Amino acid sequence: MNKVKAAVFASGTGSNFQAIIEQEIENKLACDIALLVCDKPGATVINIAEDYDIPTFVFNPKNYAAKKDYEQEVVKRLQIMNVKWIFLAGYMRIIGPDLLHVYENKIVNLHPSMLPAFPGKDAIGQAFEAGVKTTGVTVHYVDAGIDTGPIIEQKSVHVFPDDTKDTLQKRIQRVEHQLYPRVINQLIKQERGVFS
Repeated sequence: MNKVKAAVFASGTGSNFQAIIEQEIENKLACDIALLVCDKPGATVINIAEDYDIPTFVFNPKNYAAKKDYEQEVVKRLQIMNVKWIFLAGYMRIIGPDLLHVYENKIVNLHPSMLPAFPGKDAIGQAFEAGVKTTGVTVHYVDAGIDTGPIIEQKSVHVFPDDTKDTLQKRIQRVEHQLYPRVINQLIKQERGVFS
């Protein structure tokens, strides 16, 4: 059975992208990552995609008159590659109506907090500044809001008294790298009626 094709959208260093690709290389991922979409020319994640021979679509939003212009181009690229799922991994843009309409209930995000706590940018910094004893990771469907879509799965991460923002971030990333590929597999297997 051919694997369903997915795209990863990322804007930064690509640690979660790398974790997903490593699962694919070990034949432990239920989909093929057919495309990396990146809105930051020069981002480290692009180098990771090139290292693994994964096609990329890199764009600068400033080169487009409006969000719908680049989103329509992204949709065209995704459809050419026969992409059925989109997984956001540190993608720092709000998904607009063009992508949401075409990929309804097929766009998933990974967020470094226990939503609805600490939505938006720098969730780890927000949690650290708030002095909470527990934060975590949320995988959720994307809707028109900011980190407001239906939650798929969450995993808590304890905040220790001697934590720095950096040590907390590293622990959260370790959880992300395990949780996200596992949830991706669950979603695709559920869609195909495969429960193993």
